[in-house]
Amino acid sequence: MRNKSHTLIPLATLGNIGKVALAATALNLQLCSHALAQESSSPGAVSTLVDWMPFILKGFSLNLAMSLLAMIIATILGVILGLMQISEFAPIRWIAKFVTQVFRNSPWLVILFVVMLLVPFRLEVPGIGLLGLPDWTKATFAFSLPVMANISEIVRGAIASIPRGQWDSAESLAFTRLQSLRYVILPQCVKRSIPPWMNWYAILTLATPMASILGVEEAVNNAQAAMNAAGSKPEYLVPFYLFVMALFFLYIYPIALWTRKLEKTFAVRI
Repeated sequence: MRNKSHTLIPLATLGNIGKVALAATALNLQLCSHALAQESSSPGAVSTLVDWMPFILKGFSLNLAMSLLAMIIATILGVILGLMQISEFAPIRWIAKFVTQVFRNSPWLVILFVVMLLVPFRLEVPGIGLLGLPDWTKATFAFSLPVMANISEIVRGAIASIPRGQWDSAESLAFTRLQSLRYVILPQCVKRSIPPWMNWYAILTLATPMASILGVEEAVNNAQAAMNAAGSKPEYLVPFYLFVMALFFLYIYPIALWTRKLEKTFAVRI
């Protein structure tokens, strides 16, 4: 009797386990079919990109604003720094060359971090009070510094490429050094400076996505935020980043064509 009872109990237990296993398998099949149905009904990568395009384009507009403003600042400061490099006063030349070489040979990302850390978040303006400085303004100023140094070298090199006879001709007309620069030398430097100037603007524009590291809401940062909001699926990476790359290409390539046209225009006038 004892042996018989011990034989019947395991058989009943195995039957219950089998029923539980069948129920669990059926439940897993239902969950898998429900998940597949949800995945098939979810929007694809392209349709998701279309939905988030306005958000990414908004960030790209900030890239353009940063590049244009930084180029304006860099051009003004770079021309001044380049003219200082040819000054007849030695201390001014030394200071200008030192500043030029420091920013010309420093990594852009390091300059970006230094400016972000050194420039305060708020400035006290007399008569106005505390004035907040958004991160994109500090990033814009940081991007202008290395471009400023390279434009300084462009100006110095363009002036040095003008034959000495042009200076002598201006002096024979009783022009001062400043008048010679303004009316004779610098107009001839325009043609020589346009190609590298436009090249550095293209490089500057392509460098603005580095500001996303510090949380600036530009195109790359917005694309990453859009992918996270849409579910962070791996299939989103290629179309989203290809779209951002296409935006920069479609903006910069016409600038290259426009540069060639400007070269021909100035070549005729000069």
